[in-house]
Amino acid sequence: MKEYKVGIIGFGTVGAGVAENLLANADVIAKRTGVRPALFKIADLDITTDRGVKIPEGILTTDAASVIDSCDIVVELVGGTTIAKKFILEALKKGKSVVTANKALLSHYGQELFEAAEKSGTDLYYEASVAGGIPIIKSLREGLVSNRIERIYGIMNGTCNYILTRMEREGADFGPVLADAQKLGYAEANPSLDIDGFDTAHKTSILASLAFGQWFAHDDVYVEGIRDLELSDLSYADELGYRIKLLGIIKNENGAVQMRVHPTLIPKQALLAGISDVFNGVVVDGDTVGQTLFYGRGAGRKATASAVVADITDAALNYAHNCRQRVPNFREGKQFEQVLSIGNTVSRFYLRLQVKDTPGVIASITQILAERGINISSLIQHENQSGKSDSVSLVILTHPVKERNMRTALSELGVLSVNSSPIKLLRIEDI
Repeated sequence: MKEYKVGIIGFGTVGAGVAENLLANADVIAKRTGVRPALFKIADLDITTDRGVKIPEGILTTDAASVIDSCDIVVELVGGTTIAKKFILEALKKGKSVVTANKALLSHYGQELFEAAEKSGTDLYYEASVAGGIPIIKSLREGLVSNRIERIYGIMNGTCNYILTRMEREGADFGPVLADAQKLGYAEANPSLDIDGFDTAHKTSILASLAFGQWFAHDDVYVEGIRDLELSDLSYADELGYRIKLLGIIKNENGAVQMRVHPTLIPKQALLAGISDVFNGVVVDGDTVGQTLFYGRGAGRKATASAVVADITDAALNYAHNCRQRVPNFREGKQFEQVLSIGNTVSRFYLRLQVKDTPGVIASITQILAERGINISSLIQHENQSGKSDSVSLVILTHPVKERNMRTALSELGVLSVNSSPIKLLRIEDI
């Protein structure tokens, strides 16, 4: 039985989960695979706080360099994009296999890290960086290797999905639900990374790079979050047969790639529409396999640890059979010379306007849209029964149109809206 020393740098929530999993299940892994990943060292600045897992004596240290020097497989769970990058590059330079869950680091510096792994002839695994315990990375790298990927849609942030689920289910406003999510530990004290869409954008760029065999920068992804969503938008979407989800969207559009993250109306009967609370889901369309759905817990101690330990096992197997770099990272070469700007993408749209309740307003709106080549597929105007206001909400769904045209129309429609209520614009994906 071949045994490989595993060192963890970063003993937070996920690090503790990885240690717990290795200590409990290393023998199970050994029986299934013929290799035994053995927990050898854990480095952290704080080695006294109880993490809820009993660590054998001699494993804990404050010296990260000793972990890199003494272990076969280095697991980076520090987070961030500074010291974590330093640790990974040092480990790769010394020929050590590395496992990380650091999506921000990969999104911003992935190309540099993978080039370092290529140069050293060793492995960099990162399953836990996208969708926690869902094996989407391995599926794209191996299970779907014979497919040309046409599009990917992902609900990849449990915090946002929890908030949107609660708002729709309970008719609750965004602010109180966010506060509850923070109390329950689903959202950070500063929730911007999640609710403003950046966490999903990190994951979107990683999946796009995998799908298309070339590296895309984080800045290539168009990003909008859910901070400005109102309960009325979820209610209107429900009435029209849709749910609103924060989606990461990746498409091959006739040789150009589009990558965007934003709140999106999707049909209630779509596979992703049924994914609720803190769960994640990713739909992948391949030219051979068709549509596949990956579903599960996208975060948390145990789910993320499961993905990290799976990567550790793969790295150990590669050592055992002398086949590191068995699964290449990006070898297809540059397919896409163009990343579509958001203005050049084509979507259906949801518009909500607060307009004066006077004759001719709808005619003026439809004329402006028509002049920009925008066809209306559905329109809702509820009767103003209260009599307390001289304005009404008007909701319009459109047929597909280039976003640039819609933005031009939006500026022209603005003169018709009540000044205190800017027009709400959301995109629709008929998945």
